[in-house]
Amino acid sequence: MHDKQNFFTGRGPTTPSDDPSMDFRARLAHQQAENAERRKLDLAEQSSRLKTAEERIRIWERLHEVTLPRDPQHRLVQIIAANTGLTDAEVRDEQRRRADAKLASAAASAAASAPASA
Repeated sequence: MHDKQNFFTGRGPTTPSDDPSMDFRARLAHQQAENAERRKLDLAEQSSRLKTAEERIRIWERLHEVTLPRDPQHRLVQIIAANTGLTDAEVRDEQRRRADAKLASAAASAAASAPASA
């Protein structure tokens, strides 16, 4: 009987680990373990006192795939504060900082595009 040989190695399949589907499953399990470890680190960092309020909130946004609401009375403000170890006031300060930065950026764009007066 003719043994099938692996195209790349020239060897035939000798163990179940040579099975491509097993390779895929092992890679998938490894990737899932890495993702779980990364999430665990992110969860620890989102409430780390070594991170700024902005960094903690950005980590929270990335983990939850939600942006910080603009409304200071939004119910997520309290949830974000609790998850990040910040106070509601600190989360609202970040909202204000972002709003101010957006206004400054818009003003700079408007000034740059305004026609020069002679």
